[in-house]
Order: sequence, then structure tokens, then C-alpha cells
Amino acid sequence: MVVKQAKLAYIFPGQGVQYVGMGRNLYDGSEAARTVFKQADKILGFSLSELCFNGPDNKLRQTINAQPAIVTLSLAILSALNNSEGAKKMSTPTFVAGHSLGEYTALAAAGVVDTSTAIHLTRERGRLMHQAGRENPGGMVAVIGLDDASLADICEQSGVKIANFNCPGQLVISGDRKKLNKAMKLAEVKGARRVVPLQVSGAFHTSYMQPASDKLAEIIHSISFAVPQIPIIGNTTAREITTAKMAKDELLNQLCNSVRWHHSIEYMIHNGITTFVEIGPGNVLSGLIKRIDRNIKTINISDIETITNLANVLN
Repeated sequence: MVVKQAKLAYIFPGQGVQYVGMGRNLYDGSEAARTVFKQADKILGFSLSELCFNGPDNKLRQTINAQPAIVTLSLAILSALNNSEGAKKMSTPTFVAGHSLGEYTALAAAGVVDTSTAIHLTRERGRLMHQAGRENPGGMVAVIGLDDASLADICEQSGVKIANFNCPGQLVISGDRKKLNKAMKLAEVKGARRVVPLQVSGAFHTSYMQPASDKLAEIIHSISFAVPQIPIIGNTTAREITTAKMAKDELLNQLCNSVRWHHSIEYMIHNGITTFVEIGPGNVLSGLIKRIDRNIKTINISDIETITNLANVLN
């Protein structure tokens, strides 16, 4: 009963964790998950499930497809989890949070939007971000081994921006590609262990995404959001989202502003969270959390096997 007394937070991954074959065994092994995939196929008007299961990879990686694919799988996993034996041993999460795109899954988990709306919004978000990236070309680069202050100084010199505060020593910068090249050279001179260009279609979490934010605003404001049933920790503030208006504002603000993931995790730990349950493909977020606080427990739920084994993990 140790975990039942623990304070849980559910966390959901963002773009970049997709891979061909994801969700296949979940679809085959869980009626609840299969229902979510079928919903997505119907909402989007094409077989997203086929794309997830069989690719091709270059099509799945496209922002317009990757975003709804990741959210659909994360929601399918959540649905399968909620209908499993292991879920009976888990307490209700105190908080939910998602990394960038994952915030849409978090909103669905908190009851702000339903599954269909979350999938629809992420398809539109992916489409608009892809379009903004073509109109205002840019990119993103992961910088490993520098502190926040050193990278902030590099950003000021080069004209780029810190897009993601992921964990100590792991940050992501975003902006114009020529300026990014300058920032990468400066980071290497400053002693960064690695600088890694990311495979994304634009300068996410900067003003380059303002056209996407403006168009997404029209869609979001036409949809009714409910009051969160569970507090959501917002990317841009690292604080609790407790109203429908706050949820809408956060989704629009996050397109052009930094993801404060490191600060969000610290906020939840400070408020008593002892176990983070990562729900979605991969285990990227669990790895980041271990770099923030190695004493915190993480549980990764990414497929039918991890759901089946959950009862043993919780003992």
C-alpha cells in the first residue's frame, strides 16, 4: 500500500517520442485503447492508427502527423490504464502535466476537453505550426552541459531563445538557423558537452510561432473548456491551472514561450509529489526527472506489457 499513500502526478510526453510501430500491441490487447484509436481515425478522416503501426517514418515524423499520433497513443494508454487491474492500486493523481504538446493530453486527463477534442486540436496545432515553420524558417538545438545563466548569455549574443528548460544541464534553444549556428559555436566554446540539432519543422516556442498562435486562438475560443478536475501544471508558468480560461491562455501562450519543465517538476515535488507516472511512448520525461531529483520514483507506462506489469511495480 506504499504507493497508494504516495502523492502521484501523471505526466505526458511531447513531440519527438514517436516511432513506427507504436501502439500496435496496445491496439491488439486493449479494447479501451482500440476505441481511442478508432476515434482518432474517424475524427481525422484517415487511418492514423495505420500510420502509427506501419509508417512510413518520414510521414509519421511530420509535425502535422506526429502531434495527433503522440496524443492519441498517450490517451489510448491512459484509457487502457484506467480500465486495468493495476489502476485499482493507484491513488488519484494530485497533478497532471505535459511537456509542450503533452499539455493537450494533460488537459484531457484533467477533464478540460474530451478525447475527440484533444485529438482534433493537436492535428490543428501541428498543421499550423508546420505552416508557420515554412513561412518563418527556423530550428531547435539541444544544448547539453551548460547552466541556465551561461546559455542565456549565449542567447543574448546570438539572438536565439531558450525554448525548453528540461532539467539541469539539458536545455533547448530555438530561432533562426544562422543565429542558431552562431549559438552552437558559442556553446561549444563555453564548454557544452554536446550540441544537437533537433529534427523539427520550425523555431518552436518563439515568436516565429505567433501566426500559428493567432490562428489556433480562433479554434480554441470556439470550443467550450471545462474546469479542470485535477490541477494542471502549466508549461509557461510552472504553476497550477485551475480554470477553463487559464487552460485556454496556456495553450496559446506556450506556442511562443519557453517550456519550464524543470521548474514544473520542482513545483510538484515541493508540493509533495513522490511518484511521477509517465504515460505515453518512450521514457524521456522519466529520464529528465531523475536528473532533477534522483530520489523521486518514476513509473513509465508505454504499452500493454507495462500496464499488465503495473500491479507488480506497485507492490
